[in-house]
Amino acid sequence: MRNDGRRSAVGGWRRARLGAGLLLAAGTLLPREAAAQRTRAEASGYTATSSYADVVAFLDSLQAKAPGAWLRGTYGTTTQGKAMPYVVVSRPLVRTPAEARRSGKPVVYLQGNIHGGEVEGKEAVQALLRDLMLDPRPNALDSIVLVAVPIYNADGNDAWGPQARNRGEQDGPETVGQRPNGQQLDLNRDYIKNEAPESRASLEMFRAWDPDVFVDLHTTDGSYHGYALTYSPSLHPAAMDGALAPAGPWTRDTLLPELRRRVRDRRGFETFDYGNFMGWENGREDPATLQKGGWATYEHKPRFGTNYYGLRNRVSVLSEAYSHDPFERRVKATYAFVGELLSYVGEQGATVVARARAGSDALRRGVAAPVPIRARMTTTPFTAPILVEPLIPMGDTLRHETGVRRGYKRTRQFAAVPMKVYDRFEATLTQTLPEAWVLPATATPIIERLRAHGIEASQLSRAWTGRVGAFTVDSLVKAPRPFQGHAEVRLEGRWTESRVTLPKGTWVVSGRQALALVAAIMLEPQSDDGLTTWNAFDDGLAVGGAHPVRRALDPLGARR
Repeated sequence: MRNDGRRSAVGGWRRARLGAGLLLAAGTLLPREAAAQRTRAEASGYTATSSYADVVAFLDSLQAKAPGAWLRGTYGTTTQGKAMPYVVVSRPLVRTPAEARRSGKPVVYLQGNIHGGEVEGKEAVQALLRDLMLDPRPNALDSIVLVAVPIYNADGNDAWGPQARNRGEQDGPETVGQRPNGQQLDLNRDYIKNEAPESRASLEMFRAWDPDVFVDLHTTDGSYHGYALTYSPSLHPAAMDGALAPAGPWTRDTLLPELRRRVRDRRGFETFDYGNFMGWENGREDPATLQKGGWATYEHKPRFGTNYYGLRNRVSVLSEAYSHDPFERRVKATYAFVGELLSYVGEQGATVVARARAGSDALRRGVAAPVPIRARMTTTPFTAPILVEPLIPMGDTLRHETGVRRGYKRTRQFAAVPMKVYDRFEATLTQTLPEAWVLPATATPIIERLRAHGIEASQLSRAWTGRVGAFTVDSLVKAPRPFQGHAEVRLEGRWTESRVTLPKGTWVVSGRQALALVAAIMLEPQSDDGLTTWNAFDDGLAVGGAHPVRRALDPLGARR
């Protein structure tokens, strides 16, 4: 569903009934919740956000109110030594991933605070846990298994500083954490290279619980528009190909449009596909200029969490609260969106689980469809009315409005401006899945990185002879400036095929496995966000030489 009206996005917050009888209204406590600890944001009147210690204390208090109602634990340790908390809650309670799978219910993985200064998800997750757990009436917890991580980037969250410095155009609170983790790594660029302890712990949770739905909660810091929250499915085109990953198209074309309708009709918040304006004039959103440019989403690369998770054949959703709105409204918009999402996933549980499993099963059998390994923004955008908020120049005044770029103030008036919408990507290079990727016996460190994602690998127990494709490097380009501590690599070259004998001990990564798409993105030499990109193969790369990863084209069951 697309925006087709001029309704203001300043809609209020109202109490609404969700699926299965759940009443959710952040800040309006249900009777049994009255004695439960409020979040730091609620207790401060939304002038402050929770520290790591505040979140742990909140969970302690909630556990005291509902003993035995959830599974609570830690799943890793940050760079600075903070234990990373998670909770599992469902009715009836499941205590292990195996119990969750046997229940037949969709497992939803809800993550907040990947960027320390983007605090709305952290606050909304805490409030949702309280309101769901302490409500005795039927609610979403009867239909799903919820795995919640309220504070993913605990070190970044507690690296306190003025909001004006750490989140320049965000409207409060006055003090927030920093974007990166304790190593100064952006955790939302780490899903492929997997270098941070938080990332490694997160991948282990994915391996253990294998969630059917992944929801990552963020806050925008871009254009001035009329949406309380924007959203996105995985943007990688492989995750949007129904033959490769059936959950992706359903997420984009069914789940998210329905959530948009429900959040508008039940909660009074306008939402839309994530994006920013591609053109503006003199620092202000100018409708005529914007019409020439359009509304465009972010990158497709799987270094981003939601793009990555879609490649695992699962529902993957990005939520972005609107940074220029006041803090309280951002928390409540996030709460509303996630509450409706949990309710809808519970209603559609059989469909969610079936689509998630169908893609994995198809890949295990073998898929002939080409896999996109490089992509560009779509060349066929659609046109839709986008809510634009023009800003007013403040002239020479020294006043500065919180949450607004310096020299301007908000009008809080919105116009629906028709413009091109670029919300998806198309492949520029594809590759079929091989029988297997093969690596030399010395490539154990690479195999360990793959296994951290859950990718299956084994070694030949004896020599094998068959057709193998090899990639010869014709061009090797390294980025001139480092990014996240790396000089990104891009290769051009050519594939040749020959009949060879692979020795005993050769590493084999099957192209017929549930995570074959992730393996393809990580291993293909020309992938635009694989291990080659992140320098994992640098020691073995040279122009004119062969890439260490080769492709077995015959079944490896035929042994010499």
